[in-house]
Amino acid sequence: MLEPIFLEPVFKDRIWGGSKLNQLYGYNIPTPLTGECWGVSAHPNGQSTVKNGPYAGLSLGDLFRQHPELFLSDSSTFPLLIKILDASDDLSVQVHPDDFYANEHENGEQGKTECWYVLESEPGAEIIYGHRASSREQLSQMIDQGEWDQLLCRVQVNAGDFFYVPSGTIHAIGKGIVVLETQQSSDTTYRVYDYDRRDPEGNLRELHLDKAINVTNIPHQESKLQYLTLSQDDAEITTLVSNDFFHVQKWRIAGKAALDSNPKFTICTVISGNGELIVEEHIYALQHGDHFILPANFGHYELCGHLELIVSWK
Repeated sequence: MLEPIFLEPVFKDRIWGGSKLNQLYGYNIPTPLTGECWGVSAHPNGQSTVKNGPYAGLSLGDLFRQHPELFLSDSSTFPLLIKILDASDDLSVQVHPDDFYANEHENGEQGKTECWYVLESEPGAEIIYGHRASSREQLSQMIDQGEWDQLLCRVQVNAGDFFYVPSGTIHAIGKGIVVLETQQSSDTTYRVYDYDRRDPEGNLRELHLDKAINVTNIPHQESKLQYLTLSQDDAEITTLVSNDFFHVQKWRIAGKAALDSNPKFTICTVISGNGELIVEEHIYALQHGDHFILPANFGHYELCGHLELIVSWK
């Protein structure tokens, strides 16, 4: 019998981080400035570790390489990275390259297209999503002159909002927001503006303006999404985005739902509530903050309880 693969996250200290990852999900965070939980990651800069079963103790990257039958992936490396971010302060204004640019300029790294599901938002909290420049020359000029209010587009957000952020999109998560981020497995970020903040040594944080200007989509294009919701037993399944980079859904379970797995592996994060995953006679307890993978061809299973999950695959 295939078992679900539960994962131990990796945590990242960030200048804009805080303590909500502990308050909301009970994570044992390393510092009071913990900004990121890498819940499902095989990226060399921080790998999740298997918590249960015959592969306990293996990094996700090693598991992916040593047991490809569990994933049946078309990718040579584990393709996705799932994070929970606590923006207790504003993140830097940034942009990410696409696959072609990153492969050429970042030693073969993947590009970074991502999406955000807003888990918590303080009243009036905002993200930066897009810009108003009409040409690369205007973008460069407005950056040089620090015309941030004129350049950057701000959007108020609420818990439950969803944003698709393709590579080349200027963006930033604002203070008071917690998001679950599904992204390509990449750690390449080009900073455009960082509010003149300094690192612990007193140095201004590095910007990457030439690369950022090169990769920014001009003009900015709004991503128009159409959500599709289907009901099955006591499950409500909403497709948030589906494309060549990833498929992302929100599952709401209120009772008991009998489900069948994808032919490929499926990533699950419990974002609220508690319940159980039942496979034949085996019962696995689920609580908010759990990250797990259902292996390829996992087969029939049941989800029971009152819980919400963000589910993804590629």
